[in-house]
Amino acid sequence: MSNRYAVILAAGQGTRMKSKLYKVMHPVMGKPMVGHVVDQAQIVGMDQIVTVSGVGAETVQDYLGDKSAYVLQEEQLGTAHAVKQASSVLKDKEGTTLVICGDTPLLTAETLEGLIEFHEKEQAKATVLTAYAENPFGYGRVIRTEEEGVTKIVEQKDATDEEAKVKEINTGTYCFDNKALFEALELVKNENVQGEYYLPDVIEILKKQNELVEAYQLANMDEALGVNDRVALAQANKVMKERINEKHMRNGVSIIDPSNTYIESDVQIGQDTTVEPGVYLKGETTIGEEAFIGAHSVIVDSTVGDRVKVTSSMLEESIMGNDSDIGPNSHLRPQTVLEESVHIGNFVEIKKATVGKNTKIGHLTYVGDAELGENINVGCGTIFVNYDGKNKHKVIVGDNSFIGCNANLIAPVTVEKNAYIAAGSTITDTVPENSLAIARARQTIKESYFTKMKQKD
Repeated sequence: MSNRYAVILAAGQGTRMKSKLYKVMHPVMGKPMVGHVVDQAQIVGMDQIVTVSGVGAETVQDYLGDKSAYVLQEEQLGTAHAVKQASSVLKDKEGTTLVICGDTPLLTAETLEGLIEFHEKEQAKATVLTAYAENPFGYGRVIRTEEEGVTKIVEQKDATDEEAKVKEINTGTYCFDNKALFEALELVKNENVQGEYYLPDVIEILKKQNELVEAYQLANMDEALGVNDRVALAQANKVMKERINEKHMRNGVSIIDPSNTYIESDVQIGQDTTVEPGVYLKGETTIGEEAFIGAHSVIVDSTVGDRVKVTSSMLEESIMGNDSDIGPNSHLRPQTVLEESVHIGNFVEIKKATVGKNTKIGHLTYVGDAELGENINVGCGTIFVNYDGKNKHKVIVGDNSFIGCNANLIAPVTVEKNAYIAAGSTITDTVPENSLAIARARQTIKESYFTKMKQKD
């Protein structure tokens, strides 16, 4: 197998997006478009990837990091001019070069592998990835003859009436013999309506040199979608969502209503897990086997174990151990860890806390900056008072403790193991092991109070 290189075209300003965000950085199911493209190219096994960036170059480089080398297209003078910027990295190398646009997030590694294998098998100097479009308006047309095969690619604005009727379109993705590509780029002129240097002109140049040019047609036109505005971005999200959901279902996940379930591209889900409608799973989230993710839950960058139940709740950068459950209407904020078999009921908020095995926090409770041991019961309305207006402080609760309803634990404070906190108590000092802490005023009764108040009216 010859060496393989990829040139990612990511320099377009994307004015039709009407956005301050660099076009290729707009996300499709949680990942920037250029991220999808580079990840698929990596799967194919490139020896080197070169990304051509322009305005917003730093944003792209910060995101992709060492996945790619980078060159800058300072002026937007067309696709051929953009590829030419990679000559300093690739010009003299032997092998196959894939040229792909950074705004085509739906192309798959399988398609790219098929294109490269076909190109190398046919020993072509160039191979165009094409697709059949019922409505080809706006796309470059692939012009063929029976005798010569692909002869040229004509842009919409430069096409004759007859050429405009052609329904085989150029997807903007190509394979080239690397040396032939960079030699031909030196011959590209900008004699067209736009006054730009078009990469498709390389095809016509190679044909005039009697070199073999081939076409490889996509089976699914959806993959060819180039995102130039918010309408196309929404379409790309829809297609990607359906693709991701289908993958999970075929891998043994039950998604009750795929059209109303949103799972981003890097999420992993184990077999026999059920996902109800309205769920959004984001970022680097991992969900184990036989879990239940209830309707309208949102899980972001979190790890959810086996047999976990999440009912209409939100998790952010948190961990739920096996056989734990949460909800409805509760919230795990960043740096929360629930160990095995923890129960979190409704309207509970937990932040930067570790909750030990078999501990129960039933409802209407806030736990922040805390360390809770095993087998603890936290009563309704309990508040871990962790913030003094300047700094956050920690509460530690030992194993087998019982926190009565409506208790306030004023941090920093420790409740040692096997301790009891009476309902309604405000705890400010250490509660020793095996003790009961009562910190509330004694009840006072004012007889005939109602009668006296009525007499004052």
